[in-house]
Amino acid sequence: MHDHAKGNRKGRAGRKANDVKADLIAVVVAVINRDPCVLTIGLEAVLPSGPFELAHRSLQSGVRVWVEQRTGQPLGYIEQLYTFADRDRIGADERAISISYLALTREEDATSSTRRCWGTWYDYFPWEDHRSGTPAMVGDVLRPRLFDWAHNAADSATRLERRRRAGVAFGFDDRAWNEELALQRYELLYEAGLVEEATRDHGSTALVSVPGRPMIADHRRILATGIARLRSKIKYRPVVFELMPPVFTLLQLQRTVEALAGRLINKPNFRRLVEQQELVEETGETSVETGGRPAKLYRFRHAVLDESIAAGTKLPLARG
Repeated sequence: MHDHAKGNRKGRAGRKANDVKADLIAVVVAVINRDPCVLTIGLEAVLPSGPFELAHRSLQSGVRVWVEQRTGQPLGYIEQLYTFADRDRIGADERAISISYLALTREEDATSSTRRCWGTWYDYFPWEDHRSGTPAMVGDVLRPRLFDWAHNAADSATRLERRRRAGVAFGFDDRAWNEELALQRYELLYEAGLVEEATRDHGSTALVSVPGRPMIADHRRILATGIARLRSKIKYRPVVFELMPPVFTLLQLQRTVEALAGRLINKPNFRRLVEQQELVEETGETSVETGGRPAKLYRFRHAVLDESIAAGTKLPLARG
């Protein structure tokens, strides 16, 4: 009897030691006033999330339930993003798995309240917005700090590798800027101890972080993952239209793509690509909101999703 009770206690202890918590977390994006914005909760920079429960029909339906319950924000397009399960992501004594989702909604559906707020993702990643050229902070702040970090490595091979990684990620040493490397850039800054989350997680009191609003736990890393995914996805699938109103001008479409990519697009090339791929169709109406001559209004050609060319549909980022 004693051995049996002891075995039960050991069993319960073993189960407790192996218990993990599964959370669902959403990167909800809208383009508001020509800026890519992310939905957060309360005064802190917290992405909407909640535990996966047995009552949820599926992971995706669980995300929709939690986001709508916590923020009142309905979701449109949604896709699974990534599963975060690093041992030390929330604390040494806990193990939490976060299954993240990327969700898109339109500007007219994106409203703020006491429960939710929208903020541009460039508040969190100011080095990512190149629409007005390379931000001064990239050369004035990030370059010297990353090169110092590389120089302080223990051996020459590590020094060279760190400098190479910084060059590739941030476009140093005459390399091209690649907007899709948003996650690699954040993780490099974290590794170098240059973002507030790194000093917080490592218990450091010397704050040498670069500009950029921090987020709770590893939510800024999750947001960077969503940015990288969306920047890549708009080049080969027409998901950008999930962010557009029902009718729009080609200039509005271009500005939305530029907002997401963080860089400008060559206007003639962009229009030629959109029209050649038959992604849009004219409505027969015009808009005078541009302030100039009336601009044609278009709508997304939903039939393109059902056609055999859909798998190859591209909305590339044309270089200016």
